[in-house]
Amino acid sequence: MANNGAEIQRASPEVIRAVRRARIGWAMYDWANSAFPTVIITFVFAAYFTKAVASDPVQGTADWALAISISALAVAILGPVMGAVADLGGRRKPWLAMFTYGCVGATALLWFVEPNARWVTFALVMVAIANFCFEMGVVFYNAMLPSLAPKKILGRISGWAWGLGYVGGLSCLALALVALVQTDTPWFSIPKDDQMNIRATALLTALWMFVFSFPIFIFTPEAEGTGVGFARAVRDGLKTLWQTLKNVRQYTHLAKFLLARMIYTDGINTLFAFGGIYAAGTFGMDFSELIIFGIGINVTAGLGAAAFGWVDDWIGPKKTVLIALVGLSALGTALLVVDTKMMFWIFAMPLGFFVGPAQAASRTYMAHLVPKHMESEMFGLYALSGKATAFMGPALLGWLTVAFGSQRWGMATILVFFVVGGALLMRLPDPSR
Repeated sequence: MANNGAEIQRASPEVIRAVRRARIGWAMYDWANSAFPTVIITFVFAAYFTKAVASDPVQGTADWALAISISALAVAILGPVMGAVADLGGRRKPWLAMFTYGCVGATALLWFVEPNARWVTFALVMVAIANFCFEMGVVFYNAMLPSLAPKKILGRISGWAWGLGYVGGLSCLALALVALVQTDTPWFSIPKDDQMNIRATALLTALWMFVFSFPIFIFTPEAEGTGVGFARAVRDGLKTLWQTLKNVRQYTHLAKFLLARMIYTDGINTLFAFGGIYAAGTFGMDFSELIIFGIGINVTAGLGAAAFGWVDDWIGPKKTVLIALVGLSALGTALLVVDTKMMFWIFAMPLGFFVGPAQAASRTYMAHLVPKHMESEMFGLYALSGKATAFMGPALLGWLTVAFGSQRWGMATILVFFVVGGALLMRLPDPSR
């Protein structure tokens, strides 16, 4: 669509406005879908399930983690396959719509989950389906990035969208807390019987995704279809993926980047998953403080992603990711040695500022690297690199925490992922240069 910046500059005002609408429509999808991980997976519904639906919080946490892990494994397996099929068919919006509204539907059905152990299985199935659809939608969403802009501004587009996603997720969370959770009179006269006000956050999240996902389908143009039928696309797509994996030496830099990203992303994911646990266990934070901590980290991460979009385009995504990993390592080390709650706050809030750039610039790096007409397949492999070893970070953290009887030693393992992933990335060229 917009691979030539000079052509855009010479275009008519109508074309320029259409290009801007296309980019804004694409970025708005981050605003739309970030409500799901923020409200459902992280803050509200996960806590409701473990405390009110499951038979006990320990078993509920284990069951919830298993459901998320199974859905992530399904994404790791099917992401590259379905991406290859989409590339053969040429179009990505139908797949994006199918998974987006699949997530919307499964999320809305969580409304029926009453605070009773009889609803455990239903809740877990719906969460697993919703999370699978959410992650699969991201595969096709990311695959649209390379066609949105000339390479010299891809960093800004990716970073601003990522930052917008953080703002969108937090905005939906704030609305959920004000309108439904932390109020004596929930909006729309929703009663608190059977925790209906808490369950209604699932409906709010589904509606948020449904409404705010419209711009990408309306304003962001789609590649022309190839005319290949579905059955042939599946058959030929599987063959193409197999050939890609067999001839991985042709994509040496891409494979090495995915390995590096897999490692440092494990560190980032583990940091987000256990940061609150560390804050509560080592520094004695209560629930209200943890909510503020979680919101603060997300705010700084969004600011970092948006601000570093300029840096990404200026010095390249490789150096941007490396700067982010150095920042994460330095601040993470400080958080392991401080011993007061005040010092924890001082070093924890800036930490988020480097999380967003590490994620957004990684997406930019991939967008620069993917071969044309293989975007969905390659971003499927990108999704695989983010899921294949997701168990490693939590497992190593848990093992060392038990072995040394200290959360600090367990959290120190995260630094290893940052250092190793960064060292591997340093050996690679920057595809934007």
